[in-house]
Amino acid sequence: MNFRTDLALESTEPSRQTRREEDGCTVTRIEEGGGVYVTLEVRAISDSIDANGSLLRLVAQELAALLPGDGAVLAAGLGNRAVTPDALGPLTAERVLATRYIKGEIARVTGLDGLRPVAVVSPGVLGCTGMEAFEVLKAIVAQIRPAAVLAVDALAARSPARLGCTVQISSAGISPGAGVGNSRPRIDESTLGVPVVSMGIPTVVDAATLARDLAGDVDTQKVEPRGAPMMVTPREIDLIINRGSHLLAMGVNRALNPSLTVEQFEELT
Repeated sequence: MNFRTDLALESTEPSRQTRREEDGCTVTRIEEGGGVYVTLEVRAISDSIDANGSLLRLVAQELAALLPGDGAVLAAGLGNRAVTPDALGPLTAERVLATRYIKGEIARVTGLDGLRPVAVVSPGVLGCTGMEAFEVLKAIVAQIRPAAVLAVDALAARSPARLGCTVQISSAGISPGAGVGNSRPRIDESTLGVPVVSMGIPTVVDAATLARDLAGDVDTQKVEPRGAPMMVTPREIDLIINRGSHLLAMGVNRALNPSLTVEQFEELT
C-alpha cells in the first residue's frame, strides 16, 4: 500500500530517529540517503502566535546549521501562488530580503554593508511558465554561482494532524510534487551542482492516503473520481499559509543575516 508523504518523520522507522525537546517543540533528526532531515513539531501555526520568537529562533538555528557558513545563497520559492495550499513558497520568497545587489556605495549610504549576498526567485510552475522549476534554477545557478540553493515548498503529509503543525528542513534537496503524485525533476546537489537545502510546511493530505489510513482498503474510484487524485486541506489554510510563510521567511533572513532584527527585515522587505 502506497502512502504519500513528503515528511521523513512519517516514512522512517522510529528507531532511526533522534528526538529532543526545545522551546516547547519536539525536534527530530533523521539521517537518510546521505542527507539530514530536521523536523520541528510545533503548535498549530493557525492557532498560535510566536510572541517571544522562540520558534523563529529555532527555525533559523536549524536552517543555519545545514547551510554553508558563507557565500551567496539563492532562495527559491517553489509552487503556484494562485493555488492557496501551494502558495507557501512564492509568499515566503516575497518576504526574504534580497541583498546580492547591496554593495559598494549603496551599502555605505544605507548602512547595510557586510550583509551576506542573497538572491531570491519564484520560478513558478510548468503549467504557467512552460518551464520546470529545475530548469529555471539550473540556469540561474550557472549564471550567479551561489554557494547553495535554499528551496521552500509546501509539503504533503500522511496524517492530517501534521498540517500546519510541522516544519521540515533538509539537506537532501527536494522533489517538487512528489507527495501529491505529481513528481517533477528533482532539485538537489547532484542535479544543480551546488548544495541544496529545502524547507517547508505540510498543507495537504492525499485523499486516498487519508481514506486508507482511516478505513483500510477502499474503492479507489470513490476517492479518485475519473482517476484524478484529490487533496484534502484544512479550512484555515489561508491563515496557515500567511503565518507559515512569514515564519519561514524570517527564519531564512535570520539564518543568513543574523545582524538584522525581524523588525528591520519587515521594514526592508
